[in-house]
Amino acid sequence: MFKSVLDKLECFIERDDWSGWDPYDALNSRFLKFLTFNRRWLRIAVIQSMKRAPINLRPLLGIPKSRNPKTMGLLARAYLMRYKQTQNPEYIIKARNILDWLIANSAGYSGYAWGYNFDWQSLVFYLPQGIPTVVNTAFIANAFLDAYGILKEKSYLDVARSSCDFILKDLNRTYLQSELVNDQLPVTNDQSFCFSYSPLDKTCAHNANLLAAELLARVYIFMKEEELKRCCNKVVEFTLMNQCPDGSWHYGMDESQRFIDSFHTGFLLLSLYNIMKYLDYADDNEFKLMLLKGYTYYRKAFFEDNGLPHYFQSRIYPIDLHCTAQGIITFLKFRQYDTEAITHAQKLAQWAIENMWDDKEGYFYFQKTKHFMNKTPYLRWPNAWMYYALSMLRAEG
Repeated sequence: MFKSVLDKLECFIERDDWSGWDPYDALNSRFLKFLTFNRRWLRIAVIQSMKRAPINLRPLLGIPKSRNPKTMGLLARAYLMRYKQTQNPEYIIKARNILDWLIANSAGYSGYAWGYNFDWQSLVFYLPQGIPTVVNTAFIANAFLDAYGILKEKSYLDVARSSCDFILKDLNRTYLQSELVNDQLPVTNDQSFCFSYSPLDKTCAHNANLLAAELLARVYIFMKEEELKRCCNKVVEFTLMNQCPDGSWHYGMDESQRFIDSFHTGFLLLSLYNIMKYLDYADDNEFKLMLLKGYTYYRKAFFEDNGLPHYFQSRIYPIDLHCTAQGIITFLKFRQYDTEAITHAQKLAQWAIENMWDDKEGYFYFQKTKHFMNKTPYLRWPNAWMYYALSMLRAEG
């Protein structure tokens, strides 16, 4: 099932040597970057205008296709899954080439770490091109761990362990404000905390926080360093204590981050599931109940029975296949708790193919709004994600 789509999508992804455009790469245009005058709201306006434009203006504005480190990490993981399913050695060769490129293009902090191939402005902070993020680093380090699991080459494990040093030494920490002593918050080794998104900010985004914890937990399995496990536990505690009564989580703690969306919720649930597995917390009933409450909310709030994805809990549009891809991945992981999970993952994939797949060009469209379909052929979003998700569906579904 879905093999022909997966094969065509693979050709699209490899057409330009893993290079492509991204929804957020507007500031790679020298002209557009000049027009922002280094002002936050002008940067946001430029990025969002290019992202939402119904036609792709990047060739006219001098925005080149380029390699995105997160895309490369996703593709390496997908290639390794396809190798396990097909035993085709070409997938190992491709994965090795990507991992070699990632090693050569690390950002150079306390450990291996990766950022974006473009300047990026959020509502809260600005990240110049190349500044590493915990999200990129966690996804990519997991690709090295996947490779270690198959190839048993210690150098890959060493890269992932090095990425833990980036998390532990370079990211900022926000401690849970609980009990005050003399009007000050005591900071102790037992206090829960949240990792920042990057070394340059102090935001608290729950999915990013748990991606850091998940990597620490997975590396702990091999290294048995208690500091990795201790930090993981405190980070998980921080996010669990911020779960909403209905089972959901806001994206982050800042006032501008008090929204609930589909794919970030999926990231969060997947990390919690993996941490429970890596650290053998399956018998922790409180942990499991909170996780399954979150999963129940996720399934009901963000997906219709026919596979149509919702972007936010409060509205459908824009219809975005990043939500579909993460949905497929999340449902496959939770299949031991949900007898309909595999069927639902298959429905998500089928809906995407029937409604947002260009069979002639071999790629998925970016988004559908109320008024038009955005057909810009972005590589990372959603196509690398859909390639990864469909590879998992072929292997496990």
